[in-house]
Amino acid sequence: MIEALLFGKALAVVFIAMSGTLFLVTRVTLISRSFFPCVKETAHIYWVYSNMRLIRFIDRQLIISAILLFQYDRLVDRVVDEIRYSFIHGKTVLLTSCAFGDVIPKIVRASVEGGAERIFITDIIKNELIHARSKLGDFQGKFELVEADATCMKLDDAAVDINLVFFLLHELPDQAKEHAMREAARVVSPGGKLIIVEFHQPRTWFMRLLGRLYFTVFEPFALAMWNHHDPVRTIEAMGGWTLNRATFFWGNFQIVVATKQLIGLK
Repeated sequence: MIEALLFGKALAVVFIAMSGTLFLVTRVTLISRSFFPCVKETAHIYWVYSNMRLIRFIDRQLIISAILLFQYDRLVDRVVDEIRYSFIHGKTVLLTSCAFGDVIPKIVRASVEGGAERIFITDIIKNELIHARSKLGDFQGKFELVEADATCMKLDDAAVDINLVFFLLHELPDQAKEHAMREAARVVSPGGKLIIVEFHQPRTWFMRLLGRLYFTVFEPFALAMWNHHDPVRTIEAMGGWTLNRATFFWGNFQIVVATKQLIGLK
């Protein structure tokens, strides 16, 4: 009994420490930066995504999985399957923005095994690209790192055949969400796919309540994903796409696969 109580207290301490750390590097980032001048394009970016020490501290599989309610592996596996089932031999794959966990090496592996000709990994933060490179030791020479803003990509129109946007949109201010979506769609070639993995409005009132509390504290830009910045609505408004959405874990998460229609077809 005593050992169980001690274990429970230890878990509570770890949970409080993790929550406090996440609060400091998310919400407090935005509050503190409102009092100091900063670069406009990166004003919304949390310290955890730019400071190398914080990147290495937070980027642990257990932590990332816990943040996503232990659905991380399930979501990544579905994306990997989508890429493997797509014909990408000689094609170009883009990862718009780096992401924590093992999604980058898994996507790169699937792309290499599928015969992709080029693999781009982009991010606005140089340290994120450096960190991503450190995970890809087995694939040196198989990918290209590009320091670029998701709201203003450096790629030409129709430059890629698959574009993966993995848990990026919820971190962007509303106007930046719209720009990022249009850029993500612009660079996809006719017949190519835009894959978006994101939060989604839960089906039950209890999960919606918990989600609203979590986003209010840690992710103030994320609630817009539930309504006026729903990616499916945004893509439908562009026209010229075939869409499929799958939701997971009582609707808390979504994977949207949008295929750009071939020119001349509707």
